Amino acid sequence: MIRRIAPLAVTVAAVALSACGGGDDADLTIYSGRNEELVGDLIARFERESDLKVDVRYGDSAELAATIAEEGENSPADVFFSQDAGALGAVEGTLSSMPGSVLEAVPDRFRDPRGRWLGVSGRARVIAYNTDELAESEVPDSVFELTEKRWRGRVGIPPPNASFQAFVSAMRLDVGDDRTREWLEGMRDNDAQLYDNNIQTVEAIGRGEVEVGLVNHYYLYELKREDPDLAVANHFPRAGDPGSLVNAAGVGVLASSDGQDNAERFARFLVSAGAQKYFAGRTFEYPLIEGVQPPDRLPPLGRLMGPQVELGRLGEQLRSTLKLLDEVGFTT
Repeated sequence: MIRRIAPLAVTVAAVALSACGGGDDADLTIYSGRNEELVGDLIARFERESDLKVDVRYGDSAELAATIAEEGENSPADVFFSQDAGALGAVEGTLSSMPGSVLEAVPDRFRDPRGRWLGVSGRARVIAYNTDELAESEVPDSVFELTEKRWRGRVGIPPPNASFQAFVSAMRLDVGDDRTREWLEGMRDNDAQLYDNNIQTVEAIGRGEVEVGLVNHYYLYELKREDPDLAVANHFPRAGDPGSLVNAAGVGVLASSDGQDNAERFARFLVSAGAQKYFAGRTFEYPLIEGVQPPDRLPPLGRLMGPQVELGRLGEQLRSTLKLLDEVGFTT
């Protein structure tokens, strides 16, 4: 049964944001596209260590990017902590340049060439699969195989999720709009099952509702911490396939912020050894600085090579990607 999902926003619109922290008298206001359950403890640690009063407003990364664009210079945000680089790229014109000492903490592939944002943790796209139904050798090495008739009704995808949208944008940059539209229409016609987010997709795989799904790698480990017997594993598509995109959660400082120094302190904190160990141990993401080991059982980050696209370019594709998803019908 297809899960109904909310329509994707194609135009800039304000978004209702949940908030915690200091409010109007805060020293630092963070718009976080990262879930509070995943990063709330980390931000609380920064607040304690920095002795700053922090206001955090949580929401979807794409919606937060739209809100920042609409608010312009009147935005109360000092920092945009995004789930993916695409949403940061979408508002890069509103961001100020980062200090070189912060940017240089992470590899070139995970930061804006113009220095306006940097990645703080890495996430690989995978094809998660039900281990009771499939051996890994039966799982496709390319997402393009999922439009074949044998996968009809057996695949789950989360179109409203920012990481899925970034993956579609990367596919467009890699193989062009025509082939991407053809793939999306093929998935639709092959009765792909629709979910709100990655967690729901992995849970559906575990229930046997679908057999495979397109998600980020780390959601599996989050769910397995709660249920070690969950019958799901990750399959890494072949190098260069759009399904093997390695994206990054990242951070940018708004140029309109009156608290640039505090905002840069937060960015610097996110690429500190302590924060990077948090990502590896708590959220099961790839740390991006040298000297911090990734979670067990993950292939080394250097071995994972997705399509040859600049992560910062994903942002300029966001609006048209949302429009394409809407046109194909992945909105209900």
